[in-house]
Amino acid sequence: MRKSLLKPAAFFLSLILSFPVTSLAAGSDPALEKEIQRIAAAAQGKVGIAAVVIETGKTVSLNGDDRFPMQSVYKMPIGMAVLRAVDQGRLKLDQKVPVTKADYVGERQHSPLRDAHPNGTETTVRELLRYNVLESDGSACDVLLRLIGGGPAVTAYLEQNGVKGVRVINTEKEIGSAEDVQYRNWATPNEALALLKLLHQGGSLSAESRKLMLKLMTDTQTGLKRIRGLLPPGTAVAHKTGTSQTVNGVTAATNDIGIVTLPDGRHLAIAVFVSDARAGSEQREKVIAEISKAVWDAWI
Repeated sequence: MRKSLLKPAAFFLSLILSFPVTSLAAGSDPALEKEIQRIAAAAQGKVGIAAVVIETGKTVSLNGDDRFPMQSVYKMPIGMAVLRAVDQGRLKLDQKVPVTKADYVGERQHSPLRDAHPNGTETTVRELLRYNVLESDGSACDVLLRLIGGGPAVTAYLEQNGVKGVRVINTEKEIGSAEDVQYRNWATPNEALALLKLLHQGGSLSAESRKLMLKLMTDTQTGLKRIRGLLPPGTAVAHKTGTSQTVNGVTAATNDIGIVTLPDGRHLAIAVFVSDARAGSEQREKVIAEISKAVWDAWI
């Protein structure tokens, strides 16, 4: 992790500076902004949040232009880039793809695909997408990255579609090789909203591809105590989480971004990133859930 490279004095200074909640966007809801500040302090780290009601443009953000490591949140834009390649005819959902043992991420990284087929397998692009998004599988993610030309190809796809503040650079295997690599794959909360709006509005994907991506994100069982944790039962949430390892008591990333369908049919896009936090796992997830609930309560 980057902080391990700092001298002790610099480390403690950076840790102290990460705690205060600064850079709140100006808005018309000071009560909501104050509540977000209060909730975020419990993370004992840096929190970035951006939320918008897509149909009305009502927005709130905290540290919205700062960079946060995405971890597995980056599997969402990777999935979208793959589906764009499908729409363009460069890939087919039913095409067979060989997966070898060399494609598998390390044992400390999450990979149901590797666990189910330790000696390798052959599967389809559709199944790799399911593993990548719904199960947050690192090995499937790396195979898909290989098929579409790597992280820079994903970043180029995003920039071509107006998403300027999301960077996909490394494979999952590379991210797992050293703690500081994850910081190269970052997003700002405000640009995470741009990514969510791109998916919602379908500007870069066919109707069929958009529907598949949203279904995978809605069906995912990761992060059930994050954005959706305190929302009313049955609320539709299409989301993607990201979580790092905890090293020396500090967790680099506990994230969730998604599109929430509101009771009146409108859509709330929300991105919450908790970075370099000393709070425990339960508390970090609670911060995300409480911020999401605070926005819901204020706007619904």
